[in-house]
Amino acid sequence: MAGTLTCDFCWRMCAIAPEQRGVCGIREHKDGALRTVGYGSLVASGIDPIEKKPFYHVFPGSSTFSIALFGCNLACAFCQNHHISQKESYLYREIGTQKYITPDSIARKLQSSGSRILSYTYSEPIVWQDYMLDCATIVHNQGDVNCMITNGSFSPSSLERVLPYIDAFNIDVKGDDLFYRTYCHGRLQPVLDAVEKINATSGKVLEVTTLIIEGIHDEHAMSILAGQLQEAKVKVWHLSRFFPHWNMKDRSPTSEACLERMLAIASKSSIPYIYGGNSTNSRWQATVCPQCRQVLMPEHDYGGGAAQFASATMNGKRCRQCGYEIYGLFEV
Repeated sequence: MAGTLTCDFCWRMCAIAPEQRGVCGIREHKDGALRTVGYGSLVASGIDPIEKKPFYHVFPGSSTFSIALFGCNLACAFCQNHHISQKESYLYREIGTQKYITPDSIARKLQSSGSRILSYTYSEPIVWQDYMLDCATIVHNQGDVNCMITNGSFSPSSLERVLPYIDAFNIDVKGDDLFYRTYCHGRLQPVLDAVEKINATSGKVLEVTTLIIEGIHDEHAMSILAGQLQEAKVKVWHLSRFFPHWNMKDRSPTSEACLERMLAIASKSSIPYIYGGNSTNSRWQATVCPQCRQVLMPEHDYGGGAAQFASATMNGKRCRQCGYEIYGLFEV
């Protein structure tokens, strides 16, 4: 279309007319160029345990400095951060009114936080990836670590831009394509493409998370998804219990029994590290050596206990008992 500009930040490849915005609501065509509305205006930040992201194979026991700008390119009915991601939020009308914080300032805040890990999280960093990359470049050059918590619906070109600077990804793989179309206004295939590409890139760590909604996710669909993730060479898969949020407040929380059934299906795949989230069942919290079955970390709480236990069971990245190399980033 004449006069439009194409945003390549995500799989949608929105063609945006002058003075209009893309589906995410924050990529705008103005003065002959595309810009991110609210660039540098943080809507959330804080220090979190790395396990909260969740990352169980990225410096267990560490803290991470976490930041978010407003926006998302999906509209998941169950979004727990809808107030900072969705156009229906009152904050959407106030994008850009928050104080501008430079990428240099973010890098300094990371160093003063006592952490060496910066996480782009809470909302969807794909749609504000220009700011993310400006921060990540500085963090990377000062020898620190970048983590991206994302829905994974990159365009191929945007993933190529991001890969050199992000050390670890946690990608939500939400369900089958019908689930994406019905509950997220998205598609599965771009996410699977990103998972496969990241896993094929040397030196990158990927963990996948799936929120299990009882009565929607069924055994057949989960079996198919397990096969797709296995084929994409996923090593770490978190299956987490749903609790009511946003436009799904009328649904009941996912039961422990339902999560257990889904975890049993997942464990039939060759994915070596499978975890249960939002669960009281400690069985699915342990990191176990895939070769000798030695328990390396019995749980991943927010108190740093995993790292203390791992110091006795692991030699760097390797199991002390059999020498098997454990997937992930660990202190050496």
